[in-house]
Amino acid sequence: MLYRRTVLGGLSSIAAASAATGHARAQTAPEGDDLAGPEAFDQVWETVRDRFFDPRLNGLDWPAVRTRYRLLLLAAPSADARAAVINAMLAELRASHTEYLLPDQTAYYQIADIFLDPRRPDLRRLFPDGDITYPGISVLTQRDAQGRTFVIGAIDGGPAARAGLLAGDEIVAADGAAFREVDSFRGKVGNSVALSIRRVASGPPFDLPVVPETLHPDEMFRQGLEASARIIRSSGGARIGYVHVWSYAGHVYQRALERLIGQGILSDADALVWDLRDGWGGAVPEYLDVFDPRGPTVTMIGRNGQVHLQGVKWRRPVAMLINGRTRSGKEILAYGFKKYRFGELIGTPTLKAVLAATAFMMHDGSLLMLAVDDVRVDGERLEGVGVTPTIEVPFDVDYSADADPQLARAVEILSADVMARPKSG
Repeated sequence: MLYRRTVLGGLSSIAAASAATGHARAQTAPEGDDLAGPEAFDQVWETVRDRFFDPRLNGLDWPAVRTRYRLLLLAAPSADARAAVINAMLAELRASHTEYLLPDQTAYYQIADIFLDPRRPDLRRLFPDGDITYPGISVLTQRDAQGRTFVIGAIDGGPAARAGLLAGDEIVAADGAAFREVDSFRGKVGNSVALSIRRVASGPPFDLPVVPETLHPDEMFRQGLEASARIIRSSGGARIGYVHVWSYAGHVYQRALERLIGQGILSDADALVWDLRDGWGGAVPEYLDVFDPRGPTVTMIGRNGQVHLQGVKWRRPVAMLINGRTRSGKEILAYGFKKYRFGELIGTPTLKAVLAATAFMMHDGSLLMLAVDDVRVDGERLEGVGVTPTIEVPFDVDYSADADPQLARAVEILSADVMARPKSG
């Protein structure tokens, strides 16, 4: 039986084909140009046939699709080109959470680390110490139609943020070569890498040194959440708390949020900005309970003075930030936040990607993320629909130099709300 740990509206754990079929072959994290070959293509096609949530495969003639794309794959000159063919085939399904990943993508390691049980023998064949890591600088990037790479988020506290890389920066090159999410930093952990950065659309690039680290994705996202927490002083004097949840694929992130608002830096804020833009989903509906004022908060104090809170509640004004990269479980939170009127939803419509998925490891070590369950939220299907904000604030991150009109609008709205409330005492 295939190993599976489903996370509603997000991704489930890696279902390793090696465990199910006994075909695991790699001894280390797979690399090189021999990935995504015909064997992997056939395995992807068969897995979709057998496990895709819609048994009709969205009305496609799946055998005919296989014939057409297999010819294209055989003519493709590289692993990247073959992966592009496989993803083009998958795109015909018109479903979210359906993507083929190679190990030169940060998503490959992030998905594996978040959802794969490290005790699995097949994982240890790929990563001998059972620990999913990759060399990097804690940054989220995206490529535009012209092939340019832009930073959409420098995760708080990480190497990129410490080096001064900003959201909106274009990464032109790394050490004089084309930028690659992972390969640009292989063998360079602890050593300076010169990123060529263009911050202004018409301006010349400049070099920015950054020192890559060995990143453990789960720790990176948790530490990034904690490092993002801060107080923003509004022009009216209100103390607006801010926290960015980069990933919600695990209860550890919600517990970190509760500590921050219950007894941490955000506990004395007058209002809160809950940023769910970018990163990964995986959240469950119960995470909204922290904004439901009903019910008590229990404080337990141990013999050593250590304080532990249960039933943490935020009973002050709150706003949520969303954008076109707010996905899966985060969209479910956005839906509930809006429907039950916890606060304003500020930004742009969400990704419209609300299916439950499982990731399968192919024989060559590449990964297939596949939608295996449809999802309804209060009886509504959010896939292809998403969630619209209550206050729309457009924002094109490219060359934004870290300017953030969505956050600025949230601070403005919450500050006005705080100032309009009667003073206690």
